[in-house]
Amino acid sequence: MTAELVRGQNHPLSQSRLEIRISAGTPVAAAAALGDENGRIHGTQWVAHPGAPVQPGLEVSRQAAADHRLAVDLDAMTDAVHRVSVLLALPAANAGAGPARFGSVAAPFVAVTGLDGTEVASYTITGLDLESAVVALELYRRQGAWKVRAVGQGYAGGLAELFADQGLSEAAQLAAGIDEAVAKGLARSVQAPPPRTPEGDRSRQAAAPAVGPDQGAAPQGASGPVPPAYGGQPAGGQGQGGPQPAYGGATDPHAPSGGPVDYSHPRRQTSAPPPPPPAAPPAQPGQPARPVAGDATGWSMEERLYNQVWGMFEDLARTAAAYRSAVDFAESRMDKELEQALSDPRSRIGGQGDAAREAARARYTQLVDQARASLDRDLDQLVAESEVVEPALPPAFARWDNPCWHAYRVPMEIPMALRLGDLRLPEAESIRIPMLLRLPLERGLWIDSGRTDSLDGSFTDSHDMRRLAMDTAVAHAARLLAVYPAGEFTVHVVDPAGSGAQALAPLTQTGVLAGPPAQGAAGVTEVLARLTQRVDLVQMALRGGAPDALPPGFDTSQQLLIVNDFPHGFDDRAVNQLRYLVDEGPPVGVHLMMVADREESAGYGPLLDPLWRSLLRLTPVPDDHLADPWVGHAWTYEPPSVPPGSEVLRQVLTQVAEARRTWNR
Repeated sequence: MTAELVRGQNHPLSQSRLEIRISAGTPVAAAAALGDENGRIHGTQWVAHPGAPVQPGLEVSRQAAADHRLAVDLDAMTDAVHRVSVLLALPAANAGAGPARFGSVAAPFVAVTGLDGTEVASYTITGLDLESAVVALELYRRQGAWKVRAVGQGYAGGLAELFADQGLSEAAQLAAGIDEAVAKGLARSVQAPPPRTPEGDRSRQAAAPAVGPDQGAAPQGASGPVPPAYGGQPAGGQGQGGPQPAYGGATDPHAPSGGPVDYSHPRRQTSAPPPPPPAAPPAQPGQPARPVAGDATGWSMEERLYNQVWGMFEDLARTAAAYRSAVDFAESRMDKELEQALSDPRSRIGGQGDAAREAARARYTQLVDQARASLDRDLDQLVAESEVVEPALPPAFARWDNPCWHAYRVPMEIPMALRLGDLRLPEAESIRIPMLLRLPLERGLWIDSGRTDSLDGSFTDSHDMRRLAMDTAVAHAARLLAVYPAGEFTVHVVDPAGSGAQALAPLTQTGVLAGPPAQGAAGVTEVLARLTQRVDLVQMALRGGAPDALPPGFDTSQQLLIVNDFPHGFDDRAVNQLRYLVDEGPPVGVHLMMVADREESAGYGPLLDPLWRSLLRLTPVPDDHLADPWVGHAWTYEPPSVPPGSEVLRQVLTQVAEARRTWNR
């Protein structure tokens, strides 16, 4: 049951991984301050804000928006942290545009929820007037347990006064840095895509700069904006910081001029995710309900489909585990009954022993048949659900043979996740569950080009495996380029011997690479040095609290390095640089995709082991190698494949290249 908090009230937290969802009637900047047991902040590195959005166990929004989601992992907090304060500020207050005080807008609403969207506690911050910054609520540690408290403490002096009250000596500098980061985000943010016209025109329309709701998955370390999610406020509305009517101070944008302030949020219907679309008509008695695409919970259709896909994964894992457990029980019971029958000397001869053995086997067969019937019933439902979900998936979640790619347009926002292939189990050969990986990437990929025991016994030749591994790498890179907005993802290639030229043709010929594939030892050295320097620069900027103090023309997009034919052309220094990129690159937007033979790479000995363990291993052929820690399954991974003779990959990459040229003009 949700706890509706009032100022000063607290509530215990039973979960460690939480989301803090913020709704406001105007774009606000969200931040979070980490405090010690006395509530004091020990430096700017203890504050997560739009200019430095990630701290251990904490991630805040990267731009001002009317809706925010802050991610909190209390178990990841250091022992020195005893308090997490959620801060809100009006970013335009110092710029002379938009509302200058919270008393002139609808009361902000803050909800603490679990990862499944279940609301734990909520708080509507009422009673604000001249304040332009407010401590909304705080999560605090008390006797080893965490609680949430509604605070609602406002500051007319903005963030500078708020930070100074928290004991931070660099309060003014930090507040100025946050204002600057938010101002840059507001200047470059774009409007949500317009609704489709009745004629079905899907062409991209020119959009005026506008502020949309927070998307929450921007490239880390980038100072650019996050494209807004669908359903943002229209340009020129309350959420755009437009002029506010002045009548005695506080006004309600949705009430007649001069009326009292209505502190209920103008758009909030419920703090929980909106209900899914209407379900299918009721099924006939005794028949299962017909599945519907997107019937899971979520704030958007993309999130609903994402949750539905992983619900299918969990359902298949559970039903297969139940079947295997039932078969194991039947075998154990039969063995026990046979052992008991054989232990009796009277049953060893004659028809009595044979009858006991036949009865044991009959009971085994009956139990297995019952388990199989239950499994088949569940699999039929999953097959029916897959048949309606697969065609409804967006390009980021869809296979290359999905018709949605023929209507592909370069997206204007980063999707939640990316499809890396399919997963299946031997008990359900007809069901393929999409393997979705959240974006931005948290770890790199290793595509094994060595020999493998493929399910059908093919592709064991080393030459074929290397060719297939590069084809798989190109398919993954093409999908990453396709699902990111123009100019938000950059791909580099290191191919020391030039052996991957044929597989790389779709990338090189369409012009989507940052440059020609680097060849030879000199090319390897140059690319690795450039990306290593990029990681160092972004890290120094973030640690110094000045993420915008980067060289002019610095590329803030996500970076992917494809390394082919490792370890040829790599010396010890280059290997150490690769390890550095793997360890330090993902938090600042630099990722690695290795195409290499594990056995050949083992020549470097223990130096390479951390690199191998840090990357997600994939195979270019179907293989049982993905372990399921829940129930111990070995899932069969099937890599993504472009239909033979299809030009969909080149068509998509051609559009990506054209969009990048337009973006760079």
